[in-house]
Amino acid sequence: MAPHLNQKPAPSNRENISEYVAHLQLHMTLQARNLVPPLTQAADSREQLLHQTQALCEKEFSRQS
Repeated sequence: MAPHLNQKPAPSNRENISEYVAHLQLHMTLQARNLVPPLTQAADSREQLLHQTQALCEKEFSRQS
């Protein structure tokens, strides 16, 4: 029997696509950051931690539906 055009993909396919899109969004964000130099360099470990935390948050937010 031929598949219908309005048939939804299996959940595993949707999860794979969502993960791919999240990875792509993260990659594009990191590329954009590399294209624009930072205004200041992280002066101390607290500022470096803040930058790392922000990057992790952006990664997690991009994975939410």
